[in-house]
Amino acid sequence: MTKMHTGMLACAALLAALHTPAMAGPGDEARQHVEMAQTTLSNFLRDPNMTWAQAHMADAKGVLIVPKVVKVGFVFGGSGGRGVLVVRGEAGKWNGPAFYTVSTASVGFQAGVSVSEVLMMVMTDKGINSLLSTATKLGADASVAAGPVGAGANTTVPEDIVAFSRSKGLYGGVALDGSVVKPADDWNSAYYGKQVLPPDILIKGNVHNKQADKLVKALTDASSGKAKQ
Repeated sequence: MTKMHTGMLACAALLAALHTPAMAGPGDEARQHVEMAQTTLSNFLRDPNMTWAQAHMADAKGVLIVPKVVKVGFVFGGSGGRGVLVVRGEAGKWNGPAFYTVSTASVGFQAGVSVSEVLMMVMTDKGINSLLSTATKLGADASVAAGPVGAGANTTVPEDIVAFSRSKGLYGGVALDGSVVKPADDWNSAYYGKQVLPPDILIKGNVHNKQADKLVKALTDASSGKAKQ
């Protein structure tokens, strides 16, 4: 098999892994993603290796949860997924979610497919403002670093975004530096029943979908030091 054919298979596998069945519309996919995001958040809050994330949730200005990041290797690599962003508003109230796509591309001689779940904690106003734009390149528009895993809950990480990943399979994690994060306008509109932009959802708090209440409550509890979900 040629390198070109191998690369084409990798791209096809990535696209297939990122899409839910064709019968599901954007609204259904968005609702399913919120449920998946809640499960992913619970996984991080329960993981004994994620003590830094658990200890600093109260300091986060926003949390971007990507329940499924698919990374495809072979000759040409790539990774991508969809995430939900929730931002802390006035009086500590969390607004959202807003939906985003996360994508990156790389070239290398890997092999295999891996699925990871990713938690990005936005620690600065610069990080939040970057994500409110039409596209954000991590590492350029907002600094990003892998968060401490295991011991080191008191470690200081002076970055705009601190990222954590949990994965099984060939890859040990997901490289986020250079990733492009964009609002998923189709999902945002379908989820809230009208055309909305991230600032309307996350800053102004103009829209609400009660289906996300459990996710927002889990974040509220985690950031206020209550019991893990």
